[in-house]
Amino acid sequence: MRKILQSLWKIITAPFRFIAWVLRTIIGWFKNLGGEIRALLSEEPEDEPLPETFAKTVENPNAIFEHLNALRKHLTRSVLALILAVSFSFVFGRQIIDMLAQPVGGIDALIAIDPTEPISVFMRVSLLTGFSIALPYIALEVWLFVAPGLHKSSRLFSLTALPFAVLFFIGGMAFAYFIILPNGLPFLINFMGMKSELRPSSYIRFVTTIMFWMGLAFQFPLIIYIIARIGLIDSSSLAKQWRLAIVIIAIAAALITPTIDPVNMALVMGPLILLFFFSIFLAKIAERGRKRRENE
Repeated sequence: MRKILQSLWKIITAPFRFIAWVLRTIIGWFKNLGGEIRALLSEEPEDEPLPETFAKTVENPNAIFEHLNALRKHLTRSVLALILAVSFSFVFGRQIIDMLAQPVGGIDALIAIDPTEPISVFMRVSLLTGFSIALPYIALEVWLFVAPGLHKSSRLFSLTALPFAVLFFIGGMAFAYFIILPNGLPFLINFMGMKSELRPSSYIRFVTTIMFWMGLAFQFPLIIYIIARIGLIDSSSLAKQWRLAIVIIAIAAALITPTIDPVNMALVMGPLILLFFFSIFLAKIAERGRKRRENE
């Protein structure tokens, strides 16, 4: 009887023990990450010329296997994080599709023609959403692999840049979703009074493409800051070329904007122009920091 009760207790508590194991694994995972980050930020790599490094590698080829083992570790953790994020996205796939379809009235406004179209759209949205969720962690794993070869200051700078890159990307996608799509889609759907039937595959591909390119465009200030920090460009040169920059922004806005009317183009050009002048400000800050380091 006692063994039966123990077995029954194990069966009842199995889900809770599994959840506890998952939580312990995740907490241990992040603790190891924190330890790796602290170690990398506190250690200064050996500064050796490239020929000496190459000679050491030839003399001791086992060092290559150490790097390959580190690469395998980071790839494995990245793939596991991607699987978890995609699994999470599968659970809320319908809600995500409905959210993306809100500018045209929700998921009920989409009409599928092919029998496999709904499931292909569901898989596409779940995979893209999972990848977007896991992207910050994947970028952190890339940093952990590359950081041992960087100087201490470069490690700190690149680690600090990661969350800003994520925030800028999310800001660009949010701008596309809340500003561009609600204003551009009605123009496209009701053009010349023709009734449009929206297919899920073409609509989702269109929306995700617009959001992706706007998220990428919002990375421009961070890219300019990095280039200015290296010393390849300066703020004065950027300020002098503001007319050319506006022309380039207008061309980019015409490619990104879903419509050809000037109102929607202006909605895209406005933030991009502001980002350009914000990039000049960031380039000025990067110049001051670079000059201060050179003087030291």
